[in-house]
Amino acid sequence: MRICVIGAGNGGQALAGVLAQRGHEVMLFNRSEKRISGIVDNRTLRLEGESSGPVKLAYVGTNIEKAIKNCQIVMIVVPAFAHASVAERIAPYIEAGQIIILNPGRTGGALEFKKVLDANNAKPGYVIAEAQTFLFASRIAGPGLVRIFRMKNAVPVSALPAKDNHILSEVLPEVFPEFVIAPNVLYTSFNNIGAVFHPAALLMNAGWIETTHGNFQFYLDGISPSVARVLTKIDEERCEIARALKIEPLGAVEWLDFAYDVKGRDLYEAIHNNDGYQGIRAPVSLYNRYILEDVPMSLVPISYFGKSFGINTTTIDSIINIANVVMGINYWEKGRNMDSLGLSGLSINSIWDYVEMGVKAL
Repeated sequence: MRICVIGAGNGGQALAGVLAQRGHEVMLFNRSEKRISGIVDNRTLRLEGESSGPVKLAYVGTNIEKAIKNCQIVMIVVPAFAHASVAERIAPYIEAGQIIILNPGRTGGALEFKKVLDANNAKPGYVIAEAQTFLFASRIAGPGLVRIFRMKNAVPVSALPAKDNHILSEVLPEVFPEFVIAPNVLYTSFNNIGAVFHPAALLMNAGWIETTHGNFQFYLDGISPSVARVLTKIDEERCEIARALKIEPLGAVEWLDFAYDVKGRDLYEAIHNNDGYQGIRAPVSLYNRYILEDVPMSLVPISYFGKSFGINTTTIDSIINIANVVMGINYWEKGRNMDSLGLSGLSINSIWDYVEMGVKAL
C-alpha cells in the first residue's frame, strides 16, 4: 500500500521503517526539516532491536500535499497536543476513501480530530480512527537509526463512528495484523494506559530527572512500590469512568498481559516483569510529552468526563494540579474538554449514538 506517516519523531520513524520493511510504499512527512535532515536525501532508515536492517522510504520531506497524495492510509504519529493543528493543516488535502489513524489518540483524539477536519471543510468520505496506544516502544538512536525495544502483541483501534470499523477490518490486517478492532473510540480513549503510566511517574521522579538528566530506567527504576500505588489509584479512577460510559476497561495489570504477555500480582510486579521496558531511559527533562501531552490530552479529558457524570477523580485531579504548578501552565484551560471534543451537553446515550453511528442529538 501507499502509506503516509505524519511525524518523524521516535514513533514516526519507527513506524515508517517497519511499514517499509513490510513492503509498503512509505511517505514520511515532518513539519520541520531539522528532525529529518539526516534522511531527506538518501531516504534510508536503519532499524535495530526487535526489527533490524536498512529500509528505503519513497519520500521524506516537508511537503504535506505531496506526502498525502494518493495514499490509502495516513498515519498520524505526533504528540496529541498537535492533533488539532495537524488536522487543520491536512484538511485541504484529504481525499475521499483515505483512512486516517491517530497513533495513538490518547483520550478523545479522534473526536477532536474529526471536529477540526469538518470545521475546515475536509472532503467527506474519509475514515478517522484512533489506536489505544502506540505499537512500539522505540527511540531514535542516531541520524537515520531507530531502535525498537518491543512491539506490542495487540493494539486496539476503532473508527469514529464505529459503523466504519468494517473498513478497518478489510484494510488493516495487510498493514499491521497487530491492530485489533475495538468496539468504539470510547474504548480506545478510556483504555489510554499512557494516562496511567506517564504523568504521575514523571512528576514523582522530578528531582531525580532534573539531577541526573534522566540517567535511569524510567519504568524499572522510576516506578517504585509507592509510585505504583499512585498509578494504581489513577487506573481505578479511569476504569470507574469507563464503566459509567458503558465501556468494560482493561485494568493496567490486565493491559500489560494483553500487550506484552507479562503478569504480576500487582502493577509494580507486572511492570518489573516486562522485558520490553529494559533500557528505556527516563526523559532528560520535565519538558517532555509525558507531561506536555499526557496531562492535557489524557488526564484532563478523563477528569472532565468524570465531572460530567458525577464521578470523583481525586488522584487524577491532584496530578493535574501538581503539573500546573511544576510547569507553570493551567492544563485545565489548555486541555481537551467536552466542548473541544464536540460532546458538550450530550447524555451518555447521545455520546454512544455519536461514536457508534455518527448521529449527534442533544
